[in-house]
Amino acid sequence: MRRFYGGRRGVRKMESFFAQSIKIASVVAAYWFVSISLVFINKYLLSSKELQLDAPLFVTWYQCVVTVLACAIISAGAKLMPGKINFPPFKIDPKVSREVLPLSLIFVLMITFNNLCLKYVGVAFYYVGRSLTTVFNVGLSYVILKQTTSGKAIMCCMVIIAGFLLGVDQESVAGSLSMRGVMYGVMASLCVALNAIFTKKTLPSVDDNVWRLTLYNNVNAAVIFLPLMLLSGDLGTMIHFPKLSSISFWSYMTVSGIFGFAIAYVSGLQIQVTSPLTHNISGTAKACAQTILACIYFQKVKSLLWWGSNGVVLSGSMLYTLVKRSEMKTDIDRNRRNETPEAAESGNAPELEKLTPKSDL
Repeated sequence: MRRFYGGRRGVRKMESFFAQSIKIASVVAAYWFVSISLVFINKYLLSSKELQLDAPLFVTWYQCVVTVLACAIISAGAKLMPGKINFPPFKIDPKVSREVLPLSLIFVLMITFNNLCLKYVGVAFYYVGRSLTTVFNVGLSYVILKQTTSGKAIMCCMVIIAGFLLGVDQESVAGSLSMRGVMYGVMASLCVALNAIFTKKTLPSVDDNVWRLTLYNNVNAAVIFLPLMLLSGDLGTMIHFPKLSSISFWSYMTVSGIFGFAIAYVSGLQIQVTSPLTHNISGTAKACAQTILACIYFQKVKSLLWWGSNGVVLSGSMLYTLVKRSEMKTDIDRNRRNETPEAAESGNAPELEKLTPKSDL
């Protein structure tokens, strides 16, 4: 009888493990699908020969508007189904909006430079073109946060820089190099690093709620983009755009905005069902798959050294993630050993967030 019940418990455990594995695989697949699809859709909107639309700021502004509308719809759903949907109320406080404004300015620069980089470089080179984010993270953490970085982590950054330079060189050899696109990529990397640091500083203003921060950021951004579109001529371009009344065009625009909102959700969900380390590794693997898909879809033939540059950047990024994870774990273990018995009994154990290296933000 005991063996029988033990067998049933084993079956239940196997079923639970299988269900958990399916859940993790589904979330990772959703992250890959949304992220890769967003890049390809944005590339189509920004520089396709079919559309011939030269209004990158308008495209970016519209994505912010769609995100705000998505927040409003989900917030309304949360009111109707409070037990099933957890989302903050759709409410804009001018005081909070002003506190979030410095981050919003960086956010506007970040998403603008991201899209401008994608406009001028191919999808296959897009990851390498924006690969200096980790390097800027380390540098800004030292300059702004006075956070030092280990020699191992710096060596990983040197590997990433070497891969980036090799990638730029090979794009030049292939005759497909856009220096404007490379410069936009470098600026995008800088702004992504700045955005991470300022996000950490701004979260207390929105009660550490990421979705509230998303709402305020996109509301502010939607307003900031208006004079920028006027100055850049994007509004004039849209007025005379031949496909302004095309349902297909607005469908692509709306889907890009929805996917832009969804990527934040699936990224957080992937971290929740796996770990930050697995999320970073998944992102690196996704970048590799995205590069291969782009070469196949756009029928690009690349040299061995070009592929080598991608491999160097991917390896440097993954090694950096593993090094920082190891250092964080060492810090946690050290703090636990130094923890007083009184603190241990009171439950005041070191918090993971406080021990996370600032350069990982």
